[in-house]
Amino acid sequence: MADSNGSNGSNQGSRPATVRVFIALAPPDDAKEELARELGPAYAAYPDMRWNRIEDWHITLAFLGELPVEVVPPLRPRLAELAAARGPVRLALRGGGHFGERVLWSGIDGDLDGLHRLAAGVRAAVEECGIPFEDRPLRPHLTLARARRNDASSAVEAAAGLAGFAGRRWRTERLHLVGSNIGRGPGPIHYRDIEAWNLGGGLVGQQGS
Repeated sequence: MADSNGSNGSNQGSRPATVRVFIALAPPDDAKEELARELGPAYAAYPDMRWNRIEDWHITLAFLGELPVEVVPPLRPRLAELAAARGPVRLALRGGGHFGERVLWSGIDGDLDGLHRLAAGVRAAVEECGIPFEDRPLRPHLTLARARRNDASSAVEAAAGLAGFAGRRWRTERLHLVGSNIGRGPGPIHYRDIEAWNLGGGLVGQQGS
């Protein structure tokens, strides 16, 4: 049985415990439900795609990858300070697209300048903590599904079905430090908040490192 960090207890003596980490924003429930209704025809037409759970939808600001668990706690106070100093950003979900022929996503609209400034602050905080990561240019999106290998059409066709979607505006209320179990087994990817902070100040909650 895996422990809370996703490491197999029998292997703890032979390898350090790690956690796969990213920092993200999440749309509010009603905005996600609005997009889920728009995706209804795609859910029915492409049941073999690997659809992300609606509760796991997020906008990644910085992907840190697999980290030793002891690296995570020093990052928390720095992100808390950043969140307290920043106000919410107004965004919306709009349209859709695909990366290659397999990854389906929804686009992000609204205060993109504010979103990029927040992401830059997050990445600076990570660097100040001495955590190495691949600093790729931010391409704001919400990953929805992945087509299976040898399926070159489902994601492309589903993206075309989202072309006219324009969701309502909403405020990004929280900054999330998230862990995932990707690569730890054959089942679906699941995410959990390690900690989250209200933008403008205030700790929301934590699940431990």
